[in-house]
Amino acid sequence: MGTVTSFDPVAEHERARAALGGVIPRLVRLLRDVPDAGAASGVPEWTVGDVGAHLAAVYLGYCSLVSADGAVEWDGLLPSGEVSFGERIAAVNARSVDLFGGEGRARPGDVVAERGGAFLRITEGLAPDTPVAVPWYGATVSLATMTGLLLSESLVHGLDVARGAGLPWSIGPDEAALAIGQSMPTMMALALDEEKARGVGIAFDLRIKGGPRLAVVVEDGAMTVTRDAPPRGYDCRITAAPVAFLLVAFRRTPIWKAIASGRMLAGGRRPWLATRLGELVATP
Repeated sequence: MGTVTSFDPVAEHERARAALGGVIPRLVRLLRDVPDAGAASGVPEWTVGDVGAHLAAVYLGYCSLVSADGAVEWDGLLPSGEVSFGERIAAVNARSVDLFGGEGRARPGDVVAERGGAFLRITEGLAPDTPVAVPWYGATVSLATMTGLLLSESLVHGLDVARGAGLPWSIGPDEAALAIGQSMPTMMALALDEEKARGVGIAFDLRIKGGPRLAVVVEDGAMTVTRDAPPRGYDCRITAAPVAFLLVAFRRTPIWKAIASGRMLAGGRRPWLATRLGELVATP
């Protein structure tokens, strides 16, 4: 069944912070080099300028959660009533592109540079399990999860901008593995589509090459995601290169393409269940 590995959460969080610190200036340069903000991006219905505005809103929002400076009034941005997690995030994402106007929208790189630097300064030295309430998730997550989310947003949306602007952008395997390890153990369970998961019982052994190994267990409308779980029986084993898994998880690469290229492999007693994992986790 494989050996049980272990990781140091403090050391990994510091590595994730260092990776984020390296990605931010690359992202700022990319946003400043965009020749045409009106060009189509890697996100359906969003222009390159829309993605830039969304990134500026993301950095503003995440920084506001750890600092009273520049706090955001969330009541006007969050959907009202009982909505699913996916619907909640989709609504906030749609409103994020209009959060900035004028100079703020014209220069998203400046917002990312200022707020990204502030986020890293304010959170320096804080424990990775420091709880942070996130209004747009309707949940409290750890600082490590926030760091991983900000890293993944930067990597994936950087690719969206680059694809539309015709500019270079790279995602390193170490960066992707850190984003996955820091954020996905929490976010996969939080984003579970409970309706689709009702009556389902599947145990996935998810192995990210050079990164985390996750036991992802779906049981009748609930999901648990455990790092370095003790050996157990699994229905499906998924082995994936970190960049491939990150892009499949964010719907930027179809899973069939990742499998066909050998960057994702499915095994175990029920390998055909690999595609169910993506169907069960909502990604707006």
